[in-house]
Amino acid sequence: MAADNPVWKACKPFATGSCAGMFATCCIQPIDMVKVRIQLLAGTAEAAGPLSIVGSMLKSEGIGAFYTGLTAGLTRQVVYTGARLGLFDQFTGMVKKPGQPLSFAENAGCALSAGGLAALVGNPADLALIRMQADSMKPVAERAGYTNVFTTMGKIVAQDGAGGLMAGAAPTATRAMALNFGMLAFNASAKDKLKEAGVTGSAQVFGASAIAGFFASFFSLPFDFVKTMMQKQKPDPETGEMMYKSSIDCAMKIMAEGGPLRFYAGFPTFYVRIAPHAMLTLIAQDFIKNSWSKVGL
Repeated sequence: MAADNPVWKACKPFATGSCAGMFATCCIQPIDMVKVRIQLLAGTAEAAGPLSIVGSMLKSEGIGAFYTGLTAGLTRQVVYTGARLGLFDQFTGMVKKPGQPLSFAENAGCALSAGGLAALVGNPADLALIRMQADSMKPVAERAGYTNVFTTMGKIVAQDGAGGLMAGAAPTATRAMALNFGMLAFNASAKDKLKEAGVTGSAQVFGASAIAGFFASFFSLPFDFVKTMMQKQKPDPETGEMMYKSSIDCAMKIMAEGGPLRFYAGFPTFYVRIAPHAMLTLIAQDFIKNSWSKVGL
């Protein structure tokens, strides 16, 4: 049977994660686009709320603007989400003892490890997505011509070398670890607690994913903000130096300029984007896992 094929058994957790992530991204991409614009405009004269940005985008760019960078987003889900969900399943499978649920600390360790490793693999696609979204905000004459994820990566390599694809990798990995900690560790532990309380089936899956969505947003937004600021920066035209020397330098300057609440710029939109995305991903993952067995995989 195909389900017993060793290659498929090894690939299945990653294929499941990729499919779940792509489904969630197609649903959430418009909200993600608004979130990125709020962060890019934060602290400037053009800073505005989510409704104002939505209206401005519809008026000046049309509905297609909300799906700018979708190819990069889907590529990132195939690589990053497939890796983090797949690695989490693999790590928990190695740690789990027969008949015993994992402790929260064990779930957390698996989630942090999976998130950090997956983020490094997915950084090029994540960087391409940020560049495409930031580029779409410029006047047409000043745009770099980032038409899809592959041309964007090609332009980055041509300008900065292959190493340029790993720009912002440290804050991206840190943010991924925080998000995975909130999403996967709390989801797995919440499922166990809900099961102990007699909650099973769809209610268990939905309840655990809702808890995971909240904590994923809470823990990851500060890191997401720093990551976005690092990835959008460009060398000063006169000195050739970057505004931020490192993610720590970036965080310290943001703290000095706007205090701790500056890291939570766009939190309502971020929560609306991250929580549903986390919930959709986890619910889709559970559905796909059950579907594999139904079709003999």
